[in-house]
Amino acid sequence: MKNVPLYLAGEFVQSQTSDWIDVTNPATNEVIARAPAATDAEMRKAIESAADAFRTWKEVPVSERARVMLRYQALLKEHHDEIAEILSQETGKTFDDAKGDVWRGIEVVEHAANVASLMMGETVGNVARSVDTHSWIQPLGVCAGITPFNFPAMIPLWMFPMAIACGNTFILKPSEQDPLTPMRLTELFEEAGAPKGVLQVVHGGKEQVDVLLTDPVIKAVSFVGSVPVGRYIYETGTRNMKRVQSFAGAKNHMVIMPDADKQQVLNALVGASVGAAGQRCMAISVAVFVGEAQSWIPELKEAMTKVRPGAWNDSGASYGPVISPKARERVESLIATGEAQGANLLLDGRGCTVDGLPDGNWIGPTLFSGVTTEMNIYNEEIFGPVLACMEEANLEDAISLINKSPYGNGVSIFTSSGGAARKFQHEIEVGQVGVNIPIPVPLPFFSFTGWKGSFYGDQHAYGKQAVRFYTETKTVTSRWFSSEATAEAEANFSIQLR
Repeated sequence: MKNVPLYLAGEFVQSQTSDWIDVTNPATNEVIARAPAATDAEMRKAIESAADAFRTWKEVPVSERARVMLRYQALLKEHHDEIAEILSQETGKTFDDAKGDVWRGIEVVEHAANVASLMMGETVGNVARSVDTHSWIQPLGVCAGITPFNFPAMIPLWMFPMAIACGNTFILKPSEQDPLTPMRLTELFEEAGAPKGVLQVVHGGKEQVDVLLTDPVIKAVSFVGSVPVGRYIYETGTRNMKRVQSFAGAKNHMVIMPDADKQQVLNALVGASVGAAGQRCMAISVAVFVGEAQSWIPELKEAMTKVRPGAWNDSGASYGPVISPKARERVESLIATGEAQGANLLLDGRGCTVDGLPDGNWIGPTLFSGVTTEMNIYNEEIFGPVLACMEEANLEDAISLINKSPYGNGVSIFTSSGGAARKFQHEIEVGQVGVNIPIPVPLPFFSFTGWKGSFYGDQHAYGKQAVRFYTETKTVTSRWFSSEATAEAEANFSIQLR
């Protein structure tokens, strides 16, 4: 049994807590490690160490901070598959899916290595006679990140590399369900040459999160997770005068026009709905078939019957288990509710089994048709391999349906019409839009831009917005006098007196 360490003041240390949290392999439900709920003293040490480190780290030249990120991304690439295997063991993700998780995080670290150009200010000379104005971008101080179970490599790498590259120090509280991957990321960050105290890692639950949300030393908090927790994080953090970016739930739609390429649609829908067992905030959970495209649903059912869950190293598996027995029970309960409320259950993933792994949290691909907006399976984020099909007469109705949703994380349209695509992307009230792309997650030089109930805050993750979130702007207006200019001014003054 492995006890997961804390990372405090540049040292991996064993917690003195008496409160431990089991870390399980979702494919077997065997306990593979224990994570500590950090004590009050350990939380205090993390905050004080981060504050001490900030005093010197903020003075390190931006080019040196960038070089740390260059070394870090090289180490992450060197250990890419090793990290992915650790990730697979504690999340149940297939190996290919886990590698994608790691790689998307590496891309953000590469972006962080370009921090010097991202922190360039602005200058205007002669805003008044002999007066110049310029702006500087400066770090905030101690920042914190609270990350979810579903992307234990990518989402921590969204946060701490960008914050630290900007000159801040950072406290990471990863999910207690899969802390092994973030700890390996931390080991490599130390190996890359990060100074002691620049990054701290603590573990725990709500009690530890509340410390991060209320301590006045911490200036900004980043969060990714569920809607109720996301609202709590935002309300508590802002009430304590912190900057907060809180990424919450989603209900992502994909609109299928009858002029779309049918095979491309079917392939995209299967992967985007059941990939990662549906445990993605950008998963497609609602398919909106427009007009004659409604006739494709039987072929979609046939395509979904060909995919199955399995172990991380099963090359034939399309996805792994959901994260816990509690998660499986919740998804199966929503499937039952959908059926009871009148939706047509075309594929039922309940009671799914995988050979040799009888105790895993398995759910088979699940497909509903005839779903309406009053049903729970439409209104709730299921976070499982469940796809709900709806039908609309035209594009206008499809857009209206989506715009009434309280969520606005991601959406996509499949069509061969440029006019339909432009109308859709212009009128849709969702932050991330795909055209013939099912999951439109942007690359790191753009920002992850959820809208409405999918995001609470003002500045989004990575890209230029992350730099704005983790920095302040200082504006300097200056006027300088040379001896010649002073003499000339005095002479002019004397002439005026005569």
